[in-house]
Amino acid sequence: MRVRLLNEATIRTPARYVLYWSQMNRRVESNHALAHAAGLANQLNLPLLFYEGLTCTYPYANDRLHTFLLEGVADTEKRAKKAGIGYVFYLRKRRSDPNDILYRLAEDAAAVVTDDYPTFIADEHNRRVPGRMDVAYFAVDSSCVVPMSCMAKREYGAYTIRPKIHKLLPEYLTPAPAVRVKQRWNYPVPRFHTEVAGDKIGGLVAQCEIDHGIPPSRTVRGGRTAAEKRLRDFLSHSLRRYAREKNEPSAHATSGLSPYLHFGHMSSLEAALAARKYAARHKIIPEEFLEELIVRRELAFNFSRFCPQPSLDDLPDWARQNMKKHARDRRTSVYTYAQFERGETHDTLWNATQKQMLLEGHIHGYYRMYWGKKIIEWSPTYRDAFETMVRIHDQYALDGRDPNTYTNILWCFGLHDRPWPDRPIFGTMRYMSFEGMKRKTNVAEYIRGIKQLEEQV
Repeated sequence: MRVRLLNEATIRTPARYVLYWSQMNRRVESNHALAHAAGLANQLNLPLLFYEGLTCTYPYANDRLHTFLLEGVADTEKRAKKAGIGYVFYLRKRRSDPNDILYRLAEDAAAVVTDDYPTFIADEHNRRVPGRMDVAYFAVDSSCVVPMSCMAKREYGAYTIRPKIHKLLPEYLTPAPAVRVKQRWNYPVPRFHTEVAGDKIGGLVAQCEIDHGIPPSRTVRGGRTAAEKRLRDFLSHSLRRYAREKNEPSAHATSGLSPYLHFGHMSSLEAALAARKYAARHKIIPEEFLEELIVRRELAFNFSRFCPQPSLDDLPDWARQNMKKHARDRRTSVYTYAQFERGETHDTLWNATQKQMLLEGHIHGYYRMYWGKKIIEWSPTYRDAFETMVRIHDQYALDGRDPNTYTNILWCFGLHDRPWPDRPIFGTMRYMSFEGMKRKTNVAEYIRGIKQLEEQV
């Protein structure tokens, strides 16, 4: 259920190697796609090549996103080489630089294996690239615990997908196959390979033809080692209190794994297995965390599988009719995109959430709901609100361009939710207020923390 052949080409013989193109799952460990590629290589008695690239041409390419991704390269290269796997990284710095590296590498490959991913550039590549190759092209789902293909249709809420996932967990909540190769890589590194060391990342980013106005996150570093540390810290300091304090931003009880899951430095499968093992050893109940990590996250992947370019048109009928009914409701406050972007509204909590996005590259999940609801309330139209949320995430969020991101944004408009009592602007959409946030969370402490972050040099 994890593997799809996306073209009609066959495995090439003779060939020099099997090629794994790492688009989204940028790791050696717990990677079903890499394991599938290794299996093919072993069957054919060939070495395995791990290819990873970064271009300057993706939408809103900037220093923050480039830096986070580059911070993982040295880790991946080291671990791939230790496993006997060849490794090539290509940084396309300028639009005038070659854009055909994948095709060059595929010319000598017996097969191409890549990541099955339902949104953003990977989805576009997996629709466009296979037909241009004369070699078998496999896409493998290593993003979900239960493969996306196990769900035959779009699910309309956690309550519909949960029993299906739970039924399949005994089969799929098991460690990914270990990656072992029979033939170690011994070919020379191609000339277009880019060496990436920690002390050179800033210089490499500066050479790229991208937006240099959005700096790296002040608090979050990329890479496999950083992801492993983040998971260890969460398990030892926060899993025990996660169910009780996950909606209290000032408690810092959430995992902080979303950037690493998005960029593929860690899999949800290994995080789930680690949480379950730690919980059993320390007599903790981990179900609240596993619900978010597996059920809610894979509900988002299911939505994106069937709606790969999410829009307001993908909302349930009641939500679309509700927006139509309330489209002309009067807004008492209306802000431009630039005002939203800079965090310049009348609401001190909302401004703090946006400042967290600007400085760190993420917003606490509970406050992100509030952040989105207020953009709806203060935008001229629902479509303006949707576009503002997507654009801010595309530019600033380390966990943006992700099925979870698009689903969480559309949740603000009614996706995977239900109708609530009618009110102006929102109609029957769920409403969230500043007073409600003050009753339920320590708003003052959160705002104080963001101000301290702003003041750090």
